[in-house]
Amino acid sequence: MGIEVKVPALGESITEATLGQWLKKPGDAVALDEPIASLETDKVSVDVPSPVAGTFGEALVGEGDTVNVGAVIATVSEGGAAAPAPTSAPANAGAQSSTQASSPAPAADKNTGPLPSHGTDITDEQAQALRLSPAVRRAVQESGVDPASLTGTGKDGRLTKEDVAAAASAPIAKASDAPAPSAAAPMQAAAPATGNRSEERIRMTRLRQTVAKRLKDAQNTAALLTTFNDVDMTEVIAARARYKDLFEKKHGIRLGFMGFFVKAAALAARDVPAVNARIEGDEIVYANYLDVSVAVSAPKGLVVPVIRSADSMSFAEIEKAIAAYGKKAKDGTLTADDMKGGTFTISNGGAFGSLLSTPIINPPQSAVLGMHRIEERPVVKDGQIVARPMMYLALSYDHRLIDGREAVTFLVRMKEAIEDPTRLLIDL
Repeated sequence: MGIEVKVPALGESITEATLGQWLKKPGDAVALDEPIASLETDKVSVDVPSPVAGTFGEALVGEGDTVNVGAVIATVSEGGAAAPAPTSAPANAGAQSSTQASSPAPAADKNTGPLPSHGTDITDEQAQALRLSPAVRRAVQESGVDPASLTGTGKDGRLTKEDVAAAASAPIAKASDAPAPSAAAPMQAAAPATGNRSEERIRMTRLRQTVAKRLKDAQNTAALLTTFNDVDMTEVIAARARYKDLFEKKHGIRLGFMGFFVKAAALAARDVPAVNARIEGDEIVYANYLDVSVAVSAPKGLVVPVIRSADSMSFAEIEKAIAAYGKKAKDGTLTADDMKGGTFTISNGGAFGSLLSTPIINPPQSAVLGMHRIEERPVVKDGQIVARPMMYLALSYDHRLIDGREAVTFLVRMKEAIEDPTRLLIDL
């Protein structure tokens, strides 16, 4: 019997997780603290490290199974390499028997045609070299794609089942494709669809399920409304251009737009405290601090780490906090504590090209600010039509707590601060 591998503590109030992917298979050598499995919680993905250096023994649960904190999910044999564990592990645990590995490729499906010959037979050595999990290896063998030609989007560049599925469903150009019919040709009935028209059913990750539930709960509970304004980014762009080199040299971080908006939100929230409040039962709780949830994109979905006491932070401290969270989101190392709390959210859809949106609040918060792309548009200044870099701002809010006048005032205060950044320095 090997050393037991247990589900680690996952953070306050989190008692269970879903086993997302096995990163090792029975018989693989593992180092001390090397990740052997990835767990998905309501908020983050967590790697399960090996408790000892040795050989992966047996997977006791399958990918997609729900596991509780403290549950034994695998065994590891301490010391030198050991024989692979018996194939009595659950079929969906990601381990594939030698009989399955040596069986011929599946017969051609009448809808999809024969599978390509390349990539259908992956040896253990190739799978280890490419760091393929058992589930990904099985997907490669079933789809016939060449894993060496793909770029992985998983942690540390690993291939995921979604990467393989996307490559398998991508259209392939054929040299024998017939030319388009002549315009003079008589009209004919449309030919029936051909080619790969298969569908794939993938279980939602626990994170995606939680996001879906929380957003729908927000719509069902809050009286949502969105108000808009636009802001001239000329002065902020000029300030960044003027001081970006000195700022980076002194603080070791680039000066971005988000720092200006966080500072402007803190200034506006002092005038409109309801935006930074929440409803608890029949009471309104006003926070005398600003903990800003900054929405960032992670490989498995949108996450919102929290910049705490952002109202008392400098530009450099805000930018460093945002950069650190962005890196952790990309690496999949955000913790539950990183996303705990938050009194107000800022979401920058402009980073992806969004022109306008109506963001949904993140309960129990009562408001969320949506930033959008900067776009040159004609505006009237001093009686003249001029081109200015403009950005639309959207504030979605819970009308049970925040009145329309307060929402508009909040956006006007932000507009004033962004168009005249000196206000941020003199607290005006």
